[in-house]
Amino acid sequence: MTTRGWIVAAPRSGAGKSTLTLALLAALRRRGLAVGAAKSGPDYIDPAFHAAACGRPSPNLDSWAMPGPLLDATARAAAEGLSLLLVESAMGLFDGAGGAPGRDGSAADLAARLGLPVLLLLDISGQSQSAAAVARGFATHRPDVRVGGVVLNRVASPRHRRGAAKAIAEAGLPVLGALPREPAIALPERHLGLVQARELGSLPALLDRLADLAEAHLDLDAILAGAVPLRAASASPPTPAPRLLPPPGQRVAVAEDAAFSFLYPHLAEGWRRSGAELVPFSPLADEPPPGDCDACWLPGGYPELHAGRIAAAARFLSGLRRFAAHRPVHGECGGHMVLGEGLEDAEGTRHAMAGLLGHATSFARRKMNLGYREARLLADGVLGPAGTVLRGHEFHYATVTTPGADPPLALLADAHGTPLGPGGGRRGRVSGGFFHVIAAQEP
Repeated sequence: MTTRGWIVAAPRSGAGKSTLTLALLAALRRRGLAVGAAKSGPDYIDPAFHAAACGRPSPNLDSWAMPGPLLDATARAAAEGLSLLLVESAMGLFDGAGGAPGRDGSAADLAARLGLPVLLLLDISGQSQSAAAVARGFATHRPDVRVGGVVLNRVASPRHRRGAAKAIAEAGLPVLGALPREPAIALPERHLGLVQARELGSLPALLDRLADLAEAHLDLDAILAGAVPLRAASASPPTPAPRLLPPPGQRVAVAEDAAFSFLYPHLAEGWRRSGAELVPFSPLADEPPPGDCDACWLPGGYPELHAGRIAAAARFLSGLRRFAAHRPVHGECGGHMVLGEGLEDAEGTRHAMAGLLGHATSFARRKMNLGYREARLLADGVLGPAGTVLRGHEFHYATVTTPGADPPLALLADAHGTPLGPGGGRRGRVSGGFFHVIAAQEP
């Protein structure tokens, strides 16, 4: 089967890309088609909604953080067995971190590398024919990126639709649908973005409504016909093989519940391909890491919303401490917060955490930390040997109230190479940091 695809993009965040992507996935799956999705750039929230809509994991494709061979391999894996793959853009189509051509982290990089057309979503609230100028600009901005069609969003009336669609068609771009203003289909948000898919009990009903919306207002046949085969999916496997982050152990205990859910699908799948077994356990259910595992991974998530329950989970905390005495434990972002001495919740109440590292954090004194990060490891550990360069990102609102005295895990820099100083911490077999790793870099 040759998998075809689109990049679903817009000029900016908040234009409705997630709504359009979910509507297409739900409607086409209703037709019985094998559809899947991926997300451009670092994001945990949208892929979980994609997975709920299409019934399979939605990986991240990131041209800044992933070396080319890994990016191609991840795209091939995402496309396997599908009729259609939709890659949802982060922010605007051309927005990225800057840097080397083809590696700025934008969805436009993916469109060019994978040979996919762009399905451009335009929010036309407050304008009509002027939307054609925006569409024309996006269609001509980068020669290696092709806009294959336009979908209008937040259309107020048939007259509003006709004015914008006619002008865009005259600019040489097909209009493949027009979505009306539908505030009732908005997804709820919280401080790191959308509420997690697993928490939204009304999600099946919402997906049904989105499928109805797509069938009524999108030209699904034209969208299917305009999809193009993925260049990476049809290529032979790259040589050399992509460099993967090594699994932290052969049997890895992975915390998995509403407080710990941010583990990139490509990492988990890469560990499995390397022969590791991932064993889930739930700290919120007061489960300790299984004793027959040889490493423990605490992903990011929302521990700040469950700090009281985590502090009261005596079996989990004592079991984690026993585990760490003999086997490696690593925490990312939220997991790093739980490894510390204490966590202050939004109301300012301090809750005792595992105490395996010396820092303490607060969500009451919040400050947004957001951006790509490059990390150079300062010591051997589960992320690799000393000197290994990793790329990933930070996205959190917690602040460090007590830094502790542990040696740092890595030296950090931003996407432009500006040094940010040391980050994270390590003590014995325990390590952690706010840095979410995406990929090891080529030496």
